[in-house]
Amino acid sequence: MSYIGRFAPSPTGPLHAGSLVAALASYLDARAHQGQWLIRIEDIDETRTIAGAAEDIIHTLAALGMQSDGKILWQSQRQSRYEAAFLELGNKVYPCACSRKEIADSRVSLSSDGAAIYPGTCRFGLPEGRSARAWRLRVPDVGDALDIIEFNDRWQGRVSESLSAAVGDFVLRRADGFWAYQLAVVIDDADQEITHVVRGADLLESTTRQIYLQKILKKKIPHYLHVPVINNDRGEKISKQTGAQALDFSQPVSTLLAAAKALELNIKPETINSVQIFFEAAVPAWARRFGD
Repeated sequence: MSYIGRFAPSPTGPLHAGSLVAALASYLDARAHQGQWLIRIEDIDETRTIAGAAEDIIHTLAALGMQSDGKILWQSQRQSRYEAAFLELGNKVYPCACSRKEIADSRVSLSSDGAAIYPGTCRFGLPEGRSARAWRLRVPDVGDALDIIEFNDRWQGRVSESLSAAVGDFVLRRADGFWAYQLAVVIDDADQEITHVVRGADLLESTTRQIYLQKILKKKIPHYLHVPVINNDRGEKISKQTGAQALDFSQPVSTLLAAAKALELNIKPETINSVQIFFEAAVPAWARRFGD
């Protein structure tokens, strides 16, 4: 099987240490498998997109020795593809009038990623006098063959989750009109023929929803690997929301070595004095762990 991987940043700010770890892992996995590595800009949420951030991320990756092997895909240019997939789902989707506050006040337990599980208020029709805010995908009922989604994560191990118990019906089109991440990423991965998804473990809980969508849309299911997230001194995940600083790519070797250390790669830093030599050491180091 030919290998196609990808790195898919959201242009909400410059590349930081946490996102670099995910980028490096996906790049090394592609190179260890003699495959392609693609860049996708996930700018579907225009309210969070910062002008120039995507170009800055692409430039930073190139300065660190990582360039896309093919044309860069921009989600903002693919509205018609998401619309077509949405229509294909037919009656598996339904309109929902509930606000986030109403869902939070329903006192239903939290989903696997910390969000409130949808209580099913609009599952069988909108309440009288209410209009649609968002559109949700109906997940299988308890006992249905598709309710339990299982997969082997190449870093995290075996994952098994009941969609009905742990997730609930989830949003595909948001109240602000934007397509939800879960739908966009499934269509993008299918259209780019992605065979291996390597990304941060903060997205591990999204994977069962994506696999469910892949199954009902009859798309191929990629292999998954979720690398541990990087935390700051306060124990918070390094992200733009927690004040992550932009990378200093004036010292690319030091920056890459720090990311490799976070990925637990066995590399002797004293032997690395250029970006080229770094990758000559890092690719086989990754292959020894994940080259199968």
